[in-house]
Amino acid sequence: MADKEKKVAQTEDKSRKPAKKKGKLKEAWRGFKSEVKKIVWPSWKQVLKNTLVVLVIVVICAVIIGALDYAFSQGMMALTKLFS
Repeated sequence: MADKEKKVAQTEDKSRKPAKKKGKLKEAWRGFKSEVKKIVWPSWKQVLKNTLVVLVIVVICAVIIGALDYAFSQGMMALTKLFS
């Protein structure tokens, strides 16, 4: 008797779940659409300006890292010659 009740309960649970998922999916889609409408895209001029700023900063960081690498490698060579 208990086995039959478990099977009935399981089939009822399975039949209820898709209905809830559809409701949640519709609600999520509506929320997504409303959020997409709020997006404000930057102008082409602003995108270009931001891109140039990023490129300049990347170049500056690369030069600084390269200079530090060179200085530390020269320092290590000097220490190696000093102790050998």
